[in-house]
Amino acid sequence: MEVKATSKYVRMSPRKLRRVAALIRGKDYEMARNILSLTPKTASQALLNTMKSAASNAISREGSAKVKVENLYVKKAYIDGGPTLKRIRAVGMGRAYRIRKRTAHINIILAEKTMPVVAKSPAKVKEA
Repeated sequence: MEVKATSKYVRMSPRKLRRVAALIRGKDYEMARNILSLTPKTASQALLNTMKSAASNAISREGSAKVKVENLYVKKAYIDGGPTLKRIRAVGMGRAYRIRKRTAHINIILAEKTMPVVAKSPAKVKEA
């Protein structure tokens, strides 16, 4: 079972978000939550909110009896670039410099850990 959460048009540079997203990729949900809450970056708060949203999507979709938060892990965490807001800054001699305020789309996919099923081999019978 996989669940997805998306935050669109986050007013932060995708490059800054990608650096923090790399820290949680493949980690357990609880560990990723701890990492994000202790990371001193502004991007970690946006990623934490999106990850919490994905966890509540899992609970509401499957029911709290079926899904345990302890069994979830971050399968994918990727950041896409959004539209860029263009602003102008006046500089000397009648010129203007362009300021690019970048936005990003955050996508986090949580999945449930599956325990590997080990097939038991038939017991060998000793011949006398």
